Amino acid sequence: MTAPVTALGIDVGGSGIKGAPVDLDRGDFATDRLRIPTPEGASPQAVCEVIGEIVEHFDGTQGHLPIGVTIPGVVTHGVVRSAANIHPDWVGFDVVTHLHDLLDHPVIAVNDADAAGIGEMYHGAARGRDGLVILTTLGTGIGTALIHDGVLVPNSELGHLEVDGHDAETRASSGAREAEDLSWEEWAKRLQRYYSHLEALLWPDLFVVGGGVSKKADRYLPLLDLRTPIIPAQLENRAGIIGAAQLAATSAH
Repeated sequence: MTAPVTALGIDVGGSGIKGAPVDLDRGDFATDRLRIPTPEGASPQAVCEVIGEIVEHFDGTQGHLPIGVTIPGVVTHGVVRSAANIHPDWVGFDVVTHLHDLLDHPVIAVNDADAAGIGEMYHGAARGRDGLVILTTLGTGIGTALIHDGVLVPNSELGHLEVDGHDAETRASSGAREAEDLSWEEWAKRLQRYYSHLEALLWPDLFVVGGGVSKKADRYLPLLDLRTPIIPAQLENRAGIIGAAQLAATSAH
């Protein structure tokens, strides 16, 4: 008996565009994901063509599924408002209308960190947690997702808070750690300032730490002294695809 597939998640990144049908009963991929390199320049039209290839690949075996697409930028009402690691022509681009016309599928688009937050809330580290959950993705920059009692507050962009006179992500991201060759202890001091600042502003009930460096959470999370519980994400690099699929399935009903 095959697993029930309810939506297709597609994650648009700076180096690769990845997609997979998701079994939302299990909270995991229903089949192997497909990855296609992000086209040079990452213009809206070129990226949408690759998304179309991924959809066509899975249409043959999975049928006409709703689609959730993550975007590395702010998305409001289907329109992209900022662009990171993708072409500036994305700003003002109505990606939902374009993809709906191109693919003839129900489509939603969501900020990539928000998608990861939804994935972790439904199927990962934040499952069953009430109150305010803040997911942070520590990567080249810092992405954030705010989820209150199961409801996403989209496009929070808290990686750009000013902390000690600096844009927080320029000091506390995993990218900054690598660029400055910081030790785990040195980096943890910067994370302490960042998370303490979030605590003072928002009084969250839980922090969830995602991004590739979450696999090494035991090297730095124990060095932090916070009143808020802080735990690593569980879904790793699957979170965006799973969260986007979850949102697509929810909006399709």
